[in-house]
Amino acid sequence: MLRQPLLMLARSEHVKNAVSRMPVSSGIVHSYVPGETTEAAVEATSRLVDDGLVVTLDYLGEDTLDVEQADTTVQAYLDLLEALSARGLTRKAEVSVKLSAIGQFLPEIGDKVALENARTICRAARNAGTTVTLDMEDHTTTDRTLAVLRELRKDFPETGAVLQAALHRTEADCRALAHEGSRVRLCKGAYLEPEDVAFQDRIEIDKSYVRCLKVLLAGQGYPMIATHDPRMVDIAGSLASRYGRAQGTYEFQMLYGIRPTEQQRLADTGETMRVYIPYGTEWYGYLMRRLAEKPSNLSFFVRSLVSKK
Repeated sequence: MLRQPLLMLARSEHVKNAVSRMPVSSGIVHSYVPGETTEAAVEATSRLVDDGLVVTLDYLGEDTLDVEQADTTVQAYLDLLEALSARGLTRKAEVSVKLSAIGQFLPEIGDKVALENARTICRAARNAGTTVTLDMEDHTTTDRTLAVLRELRKDFPETGAVLQAALHRTEADCRALAHEGSRVRLCKGAYLEPEDVAFQDRIEIDKSYVRCLKVLLAGQGYPMIATHDPRMVDIAGSLASRYGRAQGTYEFQMLYGIRPTEQQRLADTGETMRVYIPYGTEWYGYLMRRLAEKPSNLSFFVRSLVSKK
């Protein structure tokens, strides 16, 4: 019952401004976001890599309507890649990029700016010895994001894609992208979508996720199985065996701070387990989507807002 209002709050500038001024750094925000700086993100990466996990990092931000802010985000990724390289971490860490954070929503020139900025990040990632995955946002951006992906893959075929099982279209998109060399992250989807484009019932979303998993694991690409659902983890393992997938020809992905014991267990069994680390000052929208996925965290969050410690 709380999922819809929480996702609506994710878009509220008024609530965002109020929450952002409150002392939450020691509360639930820190549970999901290791810090606001490049240094904090790199330190979190190093700890996870030492434990046998791999990482993807997201400099938080979205819906940018300012060229300078888009440029600032690009520079943040360049700084991050340089810092990861200096620490010898780029064999175990890649980056995830939202196109709306690097200019996609700029009037008239958005797609062109986002593509050029993504190329800049992809070039820096390749030079550092790692890769980029394009994050997927709400359904209104899906076609535009996939169009940018196609252009990027002409020069950077290693660029990863993200597909959301909640959308009706996603099984077909999986078939189109399940080819050799294609890296595809499959998630359920964290956005509030209308019923004409997305499944609304959790059981239907789960069924879609399994159908999409079958397509990706039967294909020639590299599936990235993004789920915290224990049933989906088990199903993915069974399907990997059915389709003759050896460990290392696919991977699991989970968010920083969610089911860390399970993350470690998977890594210890020889699975590639990638942790999605978000960082930066623009954590509000990300946090609201995490709360929408698990509304039981809301009481902890409210307590952290009023805490003066």
